[in-house]
Amino acid sequence: MFKKILIANRGEIAVRIIKTCKRLGIPTVAVYSEADADTLAVQMADEAVFIGPPAPGQSYLDMARIIAACEQTGADAVHPGFGFLSENAAFPRALAAKGIAWIGPNPDAIAAMGDKLESKKLAAKAGVSTVPGFKGEIMDDQQAVEVANDIGYPVMIKASAGGGGKGMRIARSEGEVREGFQAARNEAKSSFGDDRILIEKFIERPRHIEIQVLGDKHGHVIHLNERECSVQRRNQKVLEEAPSPFLDAATRRKMGEQAVALSKAVNYDSAGTVEFIVAPDKSFYFLEMNTRLQVEHPVTELTHDIDLVEQMIRVAAVEALGFTQADMRIRGWAVEARLYAEDPYRGFLPSIGRLKRYVQPAEGEAGPGRLRIDAGVREGDEISLFYDPMIAKVIGYGKTREAAIDALSVSLDRLHVEGLQSNAPFLSAVLEEPDFRAGRIHTGYIPEHFPEGFKGTAPREAQLRWMTAAAAYVHTVFTERAASVSGRLTPPPAPGRVHEWSVLLDGQRFDVEISLGAGALEAGLTAADIWIPALKAERMRLMTSWLPGQAVFDARLDDEAFAVFLTEKLEGYALRHRGYAAPAIVCAPRVAELYARLPEKEAADTARQVLSPMPGLVVSVAVKAGQDVKAGEPLLVVEAMKMENVLRAERDGVVKAVHAAPGASVAADDLLVEFE
Repeated sequence: MFKKILIANRGEIAVRIIKTCKRLGIPTVAVYSEADADTLAVQMADEAVFIGPPAPGQSYLDMARIIAACEQTGADAVHPGFGFLSENAAFPRALAAKGIAWIGPNPDAIAAMGDKLESKKLAAKAGVSTVPGFKGEIMDDQQAVEVANDIGYPVMIKASAGGGGKGMRIARSEGEVREGFQAARNEAKSSFGDDRILIEKFIERPRHIEIQVLGDKHGHVIHLNERECSVQRRNQKVLEEAPSPFLDAATRRKMGEQAVALSKAVNYDSAGTVEFIVAPDKSFYFLEMNTRLQVEHPVTELTHDIDLVEQMIRVAAVEALGFTQADMRIRGWAVEARLYAEDPYRGFLPSIGRLKRYVQPAEGEAGPGRLRIDAGVREGDEISLFYDPMIAKVIGYGKTREAAIDALSVSLDRLHVEGLQSNAPFLSAVLEEPDFRAGRIHTGYIPEHFPEGFKGTAPREAQLRWMTAAAAYVHTVFTERAASVSGRLTPPPAPGRVHEWSVLLDGQRFDVEISLGAGALEAGLTAADIWIPALKAERMRLMTSWLPGQAVFDARLDDEAFAVFLTEKLEGYALRHRGYAAPAIVCAPRVAELYARLPEKEAADTARQVLSPMPGLVVSVAVKAGQDVKAGEPLLVVEAMKMENVLRAERDGVVKAVHAAPGASVAADDLLVEFE
């Protein structure tokens, strides 16, 4: 076994690898850039080595610096995690030249599968079903159009060296091919240093289902069944689960056999994933092979009771697999949500910044199942502009799919992020969608169910009841605390006094009677009697552990357990439960009558301004002052998190002024273009 392992990565996956190494008793070395000097991975590792500036090309992608860190610390093995150098065959070769072990597949397998053009040829030769497409590199946009016309629309344009949704575009016309080809090539060069592009047929309403494989250096290869990763946004996975609710046993067996056959064809000897596109009729086609650990590996670990990181380490140490294909039985169900620092209400734009508050529920029992959280951040950490905006992976596990989804939902309800936006409301909304619950999903699920973007969800009556009760309780606690301050002319209220409030919730008025119980009824719990006649005829009992200053109002209303996010505002409170968010004002009934007479405030007219939707770098500017533009025409391209975002004109008009130039850094809501 290795004496010391260096982790050539950062964030959540570095923390994940360190945890396994600690359990195995293997010391670890973390490497870090200037942006990551105070991160959780650096704190957890036994040693840490500085490797350069924040830009990945000068730190996490710099092989020489990482090899020097190995030599400096005496690390005899490197685990690359995912991303960065994990699929660069030159890296394990360079390590081998220095006598350092590589915890991953052999470089020949990486090279064979890392080139999407060559991998399709190898897959076809190994008897694996492949998607129709052009078996070669596309040189320019004119050739791209010719190839797309020959294949037939729609087509997928994607980087040969791509991954993680970067360098990918779907095109349905010649114009979209030309625009998508250039954007995909730019992203590919920026993200992978390789701008080669390929084009293949895009299968309508497909599912993205992948097979986890594991091989050793003794010729054994097995598969650990499938993961379904069909819920995607911009070709990036959002929710993953194991097993798939779509596959039958026969299709699962065929996919597994093909994945193993391809792995054996390249002498695969570590953890890896063979990805397939699956059509509605269950026909399936090879998409690509990822020669590394996948982001979504925890759902396979939970349903097979196996630590894939440990297996990668043991295989790299030339140990044989300790199990056979017959041992790989699916146990229960797991669903993973990727919690990102992005604003779902603003087109999922990156929301970088500092985590002023980050509180996650305890791992273990969660509702009807169990919870696992893989996070690489702590309260006070910063989500940087330079890297992926992931905060954590939240995974629910249960005996059934429904139990796993419910465990994940109740956990997201109690995970508090403050200081930046997160996609938690959107994740919760998807988990409650009837089609998702029924397993009716495909890669176009998000645009199909949220065609105009995410605007939140309509409230259910239970949500109105919970939010009203929470707002009334919190306001009553604050009111009684203020009234009990010593030295007041008015005597403090008697214990159990009944308060009469009107809760103005999202334009609706709910009258409430509430009285707080005296003292704690159970350890850490207090009680209140509450009556909301418009929402329930009977009086209800509210039990909660909430204390002033807490943002999560965790409670039980009669037999309904719930958790609502609640924060104080200048006037009233801001409330959110899953995908539904609303402001609330708690006041006396007479004050509520006066509120109803107030005129509505008119929104400011910003139609003549184009603001930056996110912090980023201006890549190009397509217009100038005095230019006529039509609705839909591109104005600027802003890059954030290595993704290019085209800002377009929302209406016809004449440009009055351009306030940004290529190469300029901009903040969210900076003025970029003005119209006359």
